[in-house]
Amino acid sequence: QELINELTQPSDRRIYAIAYAMQDLGWSVEKVHGYTNIDTWFLSKLRRMISINNMLENLDNVKALNGTLLLQAKKSGFSDAQIASRLSSKEEIDEIQIRHIRKDMGIIPRIKQIDTMAGEAPAQTNYLYMTYNGDEDDTLPFDEPAKMVLGSGTYRIGSSVEFDWCSVSAIRTLRKNGHKAIMVNYNPETVSTDYDECDKLFFEELSLERVLDIYERENCDQAIVSVGGQIPNNLALPLYENGVSIAGTSPAMIDNAEDRDKFSQMCDNNGIDQPAWRRLTSQEDAFDFADEVGYPVLVRPSYVLSGAAMNVAYTPAELSRNLQVAGEISTKFPVVLSKFIENGREIDVDAVANDGQVVLHAVSEHVENAGVHSGDATLMLPPLGIDEETMVKVKDTVARVAKGLNITGPFNMQLIAKDGDVKIIETNVRASRSFPFSSKTVGGDFIEAATSIMVGDGVPAWASEKDLGLDGKGSYPETYVGVKAPM
Repeated sequence: QELINELTQPSDRRIYAIAYAMQDLGWSVEKVHGYTNIDTWFLSKLRRMISINNMLENLDNVKALNGTLLLQAKKSGFSDAQIASRLSSKEEIDEIQIRHIRKDMGIIPRIKQIDTMAGEAPAQTNYLYMTYNGDEDDTLPFDEPAKMVLGSGTYRIGSSVEFDWCSVSAIRTLRKNGHKAIMVNYNPETVSTDYDECDKLFFEELSLERVLDIYERENCDQAIVSVGGQIPNNLALPLYENGVSIAGTSPAMIDNAEDRDKFSQMCDNNGIDQPAWRRLTSQEDAFDFADEVGYPVLVRPSYVLSGAAMNVAYTPAELSRNLQVAGEISTKFPVVLSKFIENGREIDVDAVANDGQVVLHAVSEHVENAGVHSGDATLMLPPLGIDEETMVKVKDTVARVAKGLNITGPFNMQLIAKDGDVKIIETNVRASRSFPFSSKTVGGDFIEAATSIMVGDGVPAWASEKDLGLDGKGSYPETYVGVKAPM
């Protein structure tokens, strides 16, 4: 009866009830239609997916995967990773191996134009997508190499329009500097998915498989991953390992910032002050560390959007609960514990560097005490409650991090100041949600400068004119204060 209720009542869970009825109970399209009233055309497509799924799972090994089944799986929407997962119970195989097998068989997606004319006239737009349900491409690659920009994907808590501002600024800068710009994004609410903004727009998912498909087919020579937030930043290392040239900071250095264990070690090696920390090896070790340094402690997963599953634990019970959440989110990378400093002033820094040397920077102060995510906090620029001695330490930390990670492009960091000490919380080697605010407040587009530097066009002339370096005064307006308030 519970299943029937799920099928008859539309909800966000009904698709799973349909899958269970068809896959596990073997219900026919007609029977499911009788309870859901969903058109049989759609249900037949789901039935086909389940049939292909079963055929893949029943293969003895990857050598039994023939071209016909692989093509039909791709036409039905199976990713290379999903196909690999169906075969991995028989032998160890990953999506890149499936990719090589697929390409060796000549199974590649075709590039198609989105019909913006509703069939009333031939569409001549650069609004594109990829599909296996086609026999030829609608467009050809550019004659010259193109630059790819990866967008922010869907808007959600922690990732919003600020990253779209960064993406648009990047593609506008590329075109202004004479480069062909290809945008990859899948959010129709963004300006970056306005096909007038770029030379080619791929309305596509931001997955390793699809980005590699576009990069290879479109004759790209660089990909910019640092303006769209966490999703593209997480792709930097796997893209690099599969032949993509990442513009700006080395993917290995991005990994050193995203991997909490490597980042904390980098800070220790470069004399960068940070709260006491320890890499999590077991729950017992976590409790021992918390007892040693005293509660509260901060649980910090790797490779997540700043603040996601990053929680403060004030008691052993909260620590146990937070560790479980962090472990579920950061399964492949380490979780680090650090001492959480209460009643400290949090400082936010947006900056752009070139070969490890800071060329632009802006320092903001949180109105709230440390603990509120910078995207949600109220920021003041220039800072009003930070003394000169503390500011000297802030700038020294910014310089050491830029050099330690050899950053080329945008980066953002959070620091905490208390009792004359300045300690680093984290660094993101990418644009942050406060980049538009910092750029508009100091009067210089940080992303324009970062993009020019990352693709080898150099530092724009206005950057030095505005005196935005670490020793410059341009980052600290004297006649006004900019305030960013969450909405």
